[in-house]
Amino acid sequence: MTLFEKSVAGRSAFSFGFEEDRAVAERYIPEFARAAVKSLPQVAELDLVRHFTNLATMNYSVDTGFYPLGSCTMKYNPKINERMAADPRLTARHPLDDAAGNQGILQMEFELKESLQEITGMDDFTLQPACGAHGELTGMLIIHAYMRDHDAKRTKVLIPDSAHGTNPASASMAGFQVVTVPSNERGGVDMDALDKLMDDTVAAIMLTNPNTVGLFEENITRIAELVHARGGLLYYDGANLNALMGLIRPGDLGFDVVHLNLHKTFATPHGGGGPGAAPVGVKKFLADYLPIPVVVCRGGQYALDENRPHTIGRMSGFYGNTAVLARAYVYIKMMGRDGLLATSRAAVINANYVKALLSPYFPPAYDRPVMHETVLSAKGYDKYGVTLLDIAKRLMDYGYHPPTIYFPHFPPYAEEVMMVEPTESESKETMDSFCDALIKISQEAKENPDLLLSAPHDTVVTRVNETYAARHLITSHRDKKGT
Repeated sequence: MTLFEKSVAGRSAFSFGFEEDRAVAERYIPEFARAAVKSLPQVAELDLVRHFTNLATMNYSVDTGFYPLGSCTMKYNPKINERMAADPRLTARHPLDDAAGNQGILQMEFELKESLQEITGMDDFTLQPACGAHGELTGMLIIHAYMRDHDAKRTKVLIPDSAHGTNPASASMAGFQVVTVPSNERGGVDMDALDKLMDDTVAAIMLTNPNTVGLFEENITRIAELVHARGGLLYYDGANLNALMGLIRPGDLGFDVVHLNLHKTFATPHGGGGPGAAPVGVKKFLADYLPIPVVVCRGGQYALDENRPHTIGRMSGFYGNTAVLARAYVYIKMMGRDGLLATSRAAVINANYVKALLSPYFPPAYDRPVMHETVLSAKGYDKYGVTLLDIAKRLMDYGYHPPTIYFPHFPPYAEEVMMVEPTESESKETMDSFCDALIKISQEAKENPDLLLSAPHDTVVTRVNETYAARHLITSHRDKKGT
């Protein structure tokens, strides 16, 4: 019997030693959880601290290692952002307090709006949306409301097959019919297909630029001219704006609506379902459709404006996710105009550097310069009995999180591809080490494929028996014994 087992032996459920503790547990712990837990141990604080500290060491994060997930921009979040978000002058305020009592927060949000307007070329912003997909929905609801008032027959939205994966769902939820636009051989929008699809029933086209395979849309000015000439609007999915800041403004390219992922471009936390924020910017003719309230400045005083005649209503409570907005505000102020430009340049340089090092071993899906990420192919390793999944599993033994693999929006003719995004945060030494690991794995695949087929070997959780898992599904928190 282990020390842990001895500590719980003979104790009834929730045996804390005090009746009031038992009452608290029974009040706040759901009945199903109480029924599942046979007993709760009494352990020393030191044992408890060590238990959770050891669990923490099993986690992989950007703070502990390189996280090359393409399309996700898992970059470093400066700790000064966290200090700002935890400042009592921010956390001690209450959103139900009047504007006079929250001038500091409102000023911060207003200045953040101004910065985002300058960065994107938009005329106004809402800070309410709580994540990227929520921002997409907000933008599409604005377009839907505008078309309802001006051209109600426009009920379709065009979405390239290289767009961000949540675009179709967001457009559909806003009430639009989704029509897919195919890509051409260079990974951009097929202009002939767009020309045929762009009729008087199309409200907008949603573009991710650079797109989800890391390529800049070469025909963006032609697309803008075509769509606008036929009465449609351009929606910009800003998921990959970290490749363009300071280089190009979406508003100058012809986009009418923009959403920004603060967790990707402006260094706020990413993953775990939140926290998140995705401000939405619009051109002046759409400003009245923004969600209310909108932060404004009148006579040197900051206020929440609810007078938007065509507003789509609230998209979230109060001011939006203020703590996340504060993190982005600090990041932008700290970086400045030159810093944001340097960030984008570094992101592009890093991605092309990784592409150049790995191309002899994993050919690129597209033979052209990339922006913030690169798509590489492991096609051909099947002759050694190795798949891309095996390569990704083996990479974990070298201490790296695998890149994105088998992404649904990879080009249909590019088999066994992975998407690598180094971000601007990573040093040349880190990228060299990561590429060296993949090059070694390439050699291992040819000389000792069994090493890959059984990988990973050095992680807390080793290779899962996928065949067994597929045939013996556990769909409940209870196991087959009912415990």
